[in-house]
Amino acid sequence: MGVFERYLSVWIFLAMIAGVALGSFAPGLVAVIAAAEVASVNLVVAVLIWAMIYPMMVGVDPRALGQVTKQPKGLLITVIVNWLIKPFTMALLAVLFFEVIFAPFISPEDASQYIAGLILLGAAPCTAMVFVWSQLTKGDEAYTLLQVSVNDVIMVFAFAPIVAFLLGVTDIAVPWETLVLSAVLFVLLPLAAGWITRAVLKDDSKIETYTAKIKPFSIIGLIATVVILFGLQGQVLLDRPMVIVLIAVPILLQSYGIFAVAYGAAYVMKVPHKIAAPCALIGTSNFFELAVAVAISLFGIGSGAALATVVGVLVEVPVMLSLVAFTNRTRARFPAQA
Repeated sequence: MGVFERYLSVWIFLAMIAGVALGSFAPGLVAVIAAAEVASVNLVVAVLIWAMIYPMMVGVDPRALGQVTKQPKGLLITVIVNWLIKPFTMALLAVLFFEVIFAPFISPEDASQYIAGLILLGAAPCTAMVFVWSQLTKGDEAYTLLQVSVNDVIMVFAFAPIVAFLLGVTDIAVPWETLVLSAVLFVLLPLAAGWITRAVLKDDSKIETYTAKIKPFSIIGLIATVVILFGLQGQVLLDRPMVIVLIAVPILLQSYGIFAVAYGAAYVMKVPHKIAAPCALIGTSNFFELAVAVAISLFGIGSGAALATVVGVLVEVPVMLSLVAFTNRTRARFPAQA
């Protein structure tokens, strides 16, 4: 591991501090970055995420895609955890904490808003950032691409009905432009660029050398993304610290719980580590662009629901880094091959 990977937790912590400072002392710059949006997707963040994903996409060998279906267990775990377990456990935890445990500290109106935001998070598993987590755990690039692609297809059909059922409403307005734009920006374009790069380099040794050279830029992109995300939400952290802590509690329990279910299932089913790690991390991470966009369209930009989805963004990176470290430490307990 290089210096960036070895001390990644330190860089992320410093990036969080830098982001909050940026939001406090340079609000004009943050406002300009925040305004660079199309279909609720921030273009600055999108470019940085694209830079994170591209090195992994260079490693996706088109010839390997035909082999991934021979190992269906990882894909099965991803689908079951993401769509039959995660949305409902998140809703259960949200109701438990905000209608029972935290009820003395929060008004019923605010509680219902926070519950709605958490439900939106729970029904939106990760699309883009999972490529970064997969790379950090030495995941199988081709299999991760398959998992994300299947996840995106299911999301198109399942997100609105699940959210409508859990919120008890039937007029959920899904921002399809956000779904489509995110799929294009974070999957199709980086994949096309990666395959074009492979076609130009041709030789496997040249591809490996090139990938090693550009890999540090993936980590730099991650750090820059954290700075911007915390810059955009820094004022929220400073204005409502206790509310953020309360919202973070069920998110943390959900994240580690879902990871335990998926990773544990992969261990029991003897899934190779390069597949087990990404399949557990996909459900743990969230498609925050979609969750935030729907929260704003349904409840308003200043709503408690929108705040809850934003807290999900703030919590995600530290949680995912801790789980990446755990999966790397437990690599030897999984089979290397199917």
